[in-house]
Amino acid sequence: MSSRLKLYEYWRSSAAYRVRIALNLKGISYESIPVDLKPGAAEHKSDAYRAVNAQMRVPTLVTETGASGQSMAILEWLEETWPEPAILPPDPWARLKCRAFADIIACDIHPLNNLSVLGLLKQDHGADADAISHWYAGWIERGFAALEAMAAELPPAAFLFGETPMLAEITLIPQIYNAVRFEVDLSAYPRLRELNESCLALEAFDRARPENQPDAGKQ
Repeated sequence: MSSRLKLYEYWRSSAAYRVRIALNLKGISYESIPVDLKPGAAEHKSDAYRAVNAQMRVPTLVTETGASGQSMAILEWLEETWPEPAILPPDPWARLKCRAFADIIACDIHPLNNLSVLGLLKQDHGADADAISHWYAGWIERGFAALEAMAAELPPAAFLFGETPMLAEITLIPQIYNAVRFEVDLSAYPRLRELNESCLALEAFDRARPENQPDAGKQ
């Protein structure tokens, strides 16, 4: 694929964070196009962005073929299009376990802690800041307990599925960022914290950090 990819994103979006990590790991250049999600701006709800992504969410990846949202589908496409370096293990069972680990985050934790859900808790159900924090932490703790147990069952290695980070870490690190932001106690998850430190020491992960994005600081 010759033309440069475009990534519509928001600096704090964990779904966009996942895609940035994968692009960096695979050495794929892309153009970042910030979409301001904060109240008062809400660029994702504009007619212009609706024409790019009918779901009006980030990220959206634009290729020479077309545009697509949904970070997990984008990650699978990147793996199929740029198979090296791989972000899925070669063994079919390990690939299943890697995807299962990632899906606990992408399907179980993240959707229930999405900004749109938190906003509805406040707007439609009268949840105050403490109630929202309790909700947020509860889903993190349930999911991370399962992830820590899954990690403990894997053979010893630098990362979960070998000597390089893969889809599991690509989804985990943004979720840990969110957990830290909401002051969730992570002391019960030593392996997850260890993985976070190891990954963030890598240039591909460091460059993808929210605070290192061009629109960083927009609330």
